Amino acid sequence: MTSPGRGVAVVTGAAGGLGRAIAAALHADGWSVLLTDLDPAAVAVAAVPLGGWSAALDVRDEGACAEIAAEAASRGGLDLWVNNAGILVTGPAWEHDGPTRRRVFDVNALGAMNGTLAALAVMRGQGHGHVLNVVSLAGLIAAPGETVYAASKHALLAFSLGTLSDLRMAGHRRVHVSCLCPDGIWTPMLHDRLDDPGALASFTGSMLTPERVAARAARLARRPRPVVSLPRWRGAQVRLLDTLPRLAIGLTPLIQAVGRAGQRRQLRRVTPTDRL
Repeated sequence: MTSPGRGVAVVTGAAGGLGRAIAAALHADGWSVLLTDLDPAAVAVAAVPLGGWSAALDVRDEGACAEIAAEAASRGGLDLWVNNAGILVTGPAWEHDGPTRRRVFDVNALGAMNGTLAALAVMRGQGHGHVLNVVSLAGLIAAPGETVYAASKHALLAFSLGTLSDLRMAGHRRVHVSCLCPDGIWTPMLHDRLDDPGALASFTGSMLTPERVAARAARLARRPRPVVSLPRWRGAQVRLLDTLPRLAIGLTPLIQAVGRAGQRRQLRRVTPTDRL
């Protein structure tokens, strides 16, 4: 059973993984959801049980984001935009070439900025709306082995909070920007990282299911907050370490050991089909 209609929502990167789970959770909560993804065929399939509304979207394309915002608004207003699309690269920063670094920032940071600004162009005009940016715990602390990824997420967090302050200074009290910062999530982004030493940081805490994160995203959609970490204790932990950089760096060998143990633990839990 769905709740009474909450309005129109857009979710990026919704063909699978966390994006698809968020779209499903929003649909169950009464939202009319436009699922978007770089892969039009895959996102069309994902949209079938959720009302069948989907569109191809490359978040790196500013004009395309504006077109999606306009399409969503044509159904009575754009109430929620979820920037979920993202990519992960691991390993020391010096191992990534310029095009790789640029691609990570183009999707994770600039792509989310494109979506945010496209949504705000509509929301500021209509006087209400909510942008929900899926960041990461890596946006709260420098994650060893995921340096370029973490840098892109730090940029997104700063942009989101700064934009929220700009909205308030401009007098927009009913337009919100929220950041969801989850721990590692068992999605295709991590399915092939169980032997990757660069991904150790993603396995140091509680491995979350997409459904758990999606449920928290749906609640956050109803009640905006600037920053929400999941689980909450992990957010407090990494924020403390972020204030003590010498300690955080000194703990790198321990983080490596804990992360490797987490990878082995997750490997025992999954079956080969879970990694497809």
